Amino acid sequence: MLWKGRRQSDNVEDQRGQGGGLNLPRGGPGRLRIPIGGRSGGGMSLSTIIILVVLYFGLKAIGIDPLQILAGGGLVPGGGGQITDNSGEQGGGTGAPASDEMKQFVSTVLAETEDTWTGIFQAEGLTYEDPKLVLFSGQIRSACGFASSAAGPFYCPGDRKVYLDTTFFQQLDQQFGASGDFAQAYVIAHEVGHHVQNLTGILPKFNQMRQQMGEAEANHMSVQVELQADCFAGVWAHFTGQKGILEQGDMDEALNAAQQIGDDTMQKKMQGYVVPESFNHGTSQQRQTWLARGYKSGKLSDCDPFNTPI
Repeated sequence: MLWKGRRQSDNVEDQRGQGGGLNLPRGGPGRLRIPIGGRSGGGMSLSTIIILVVLYFGLKAIGIDPLQILAGGGLVPGGGGQITDNSGEQGGGTGAPASDEMKQFVSTVLAETEDTWTGIFQAEGLTYEDPKLVLFSGQIRSACGFASSAAGPFYCPGDRKVYLDTTFFQQLDQQFGASGDFAQAYVIAHEVGHHVQNLTGILPKFNQMRQQMGEAEANHMSVQVELQADCFAGVWAHFTGQKGILEQGDMDEALNAAQQIGDDTMQKKMQGYVVPESFNHGTSQQRQTWLARGYKSGKLSDCDPFNTPI
């Protein structure tokens, strides 16, 4: 991606090195939190409190002091489902220079999404409101509550911000085999896709409807929401390609990333088997298909997994 020398967005908030508070991975034993496409919600339920209490005594039983975690130790899921200390890793607690290349890259990609979606909204007689993108390290407090880098990038509709610990890009490359700058750009564009869903009322309606759904039905609709965000990322890539800033192989990088983070591929890799009824982001094939669909047409009307077989 020929991104250097292009406009950078002013809507990036750099909070790396300012993390604090409880940093616990989302999800329970045997369940994998897919690291792209989170749509966080606020509040803590009684069941969550119970789980945290059980986790507290469980950690104590194996020799881990939870009070050290609360003091800022930071835990993230490691290989094979183990929990590893991330406090000494890059981005785990020390801030990066404000002018570092990664921030420049993120700011440029965000600017490209701003330009594209502003134009699309204007064509529909609407006004696009830019989201903020927050860079953080370790853990962060958002309007949707605490989140750790273990959860992956996410979008919070409560404050209309995308949250990103850029060390995720290292994980995407080294653990998931999805390298390349356009694989990273796809991650950002997907989260911005959730912002588009929020502005157009799709995300609020989903969050309202799932309160009345069982787990299986809510997971199915979650897959539809995620695939639409993938398609929106493809739409952005379509118009970005028209600017002549995509290089040969860029879309292959994005499609490979979509393949590597499919629910089936992730579950197979992490636990050795798949549980289709637990899918909430879509299979590898589905994610690739909808990303490619948006890229090929550049039309929002083609991004309707709610009324199209997925």
